[in-house]
Amino acid sequence: MQAGAIWLGRYNSRMESTAPDTDTTLPGAPTAQAKPAPQPVADAPARLLTLVLGGARSGKSHFAEQLATDYAAATGGPVTYIATAYDADQADEEMQLRIALHRARRPAEWHLVEEPVHLADAIYANARHNGCVLVDCVTLWLNNLIFTEGRDYPEHGLITPPPAFTEEIDALLTALPTVPGHVILVSNEIGFGVVPMGNITRFYVDELGRLNQKLAAAADCVRLLVAGIPVPVKGPDFA
Repeated sequence: MQAGAIWLGRYNSRMESTAPDTDTTLPGAPTAQAKPAPQPVADAPARLLTLVLGGARSGKSHFAEQLATDYAAATGGPVTYIATAYDADQADEEMQLRIALHRARRPAEWHLVEEPVHLADAIYANARHNGCVLVDCVTLWLNNLIFTEGRDYPEHGLITPPPAFTEEIDALLTALPTVPGHVILVSNEIGFGVVPMGNITRFYVDELGRLNQKLAAAADCVRLLVAGIPVPVKGPDFA
C-alpha cells in the first residue's frame, strides 16, 4: 500500500472505481459470490504528520476533518479532535456560532479534547497507533500563547511574549516527530496580505509564519487549501 493512500480518501482522484462489475455470467454457470466488504488495513504507517494550511474560509478545516474520517475508516482506529479555543463557552456570539458549526459536522464517535495552551501534552496523551489526532487550530493556539495571563503589549517597541510562548512551541516541535499514528495540524496562512499596522499584529503574523515553516519542515505532507481545493505543497501528489 502506498503511504498516504489510506488517508487522502475522496480527495484522491486515483482511487479505484466503485462501480459494480458488469454481469458476464453465462446461463447455467455458478453464481459469483458477493465481494466481501473492505476491512480496515493493518499496515498503516507507524506515524504520519500532515499540515493543512489555508486562508479564512478556504475549506481547510473541512478538508482536515475528511482526512481524519478517511484515515479512521481505513485503519479502524480512533480519532481525537483537539480544539484550541480558549473558554469556548465564554466566546462572543460569532465565535460560538463557528464552534457550533464545527461540532455539528464532527462524527459523534470522535473524542473531543479542549486544550488552549498545553498542546504537546494533549497530543502525547491521545496519540495512538493507527489512531488520528486532529488539531484545529494552530493559529488560535499561538494567539493563546501570546495573550496568556491577560498579557498586554505596547503599540510600539519590542514585543516580549511570556515564557510559555517559547516553551510550548518547543514542546510541540519535540513531540511531533515521536508520537504514533496520524497527526493533522490545521493552521492559517495569513502572510499573503498587507503588512499590519499594529505592532503586536505584525509580531503575531511573523511568528505564525515562522511556526508554519517549522511545522511544514517536520511534516510528511503539506496541503494548501485555495477556494476549497487542496493544492499539494509537500509529500506525494494524490490529488
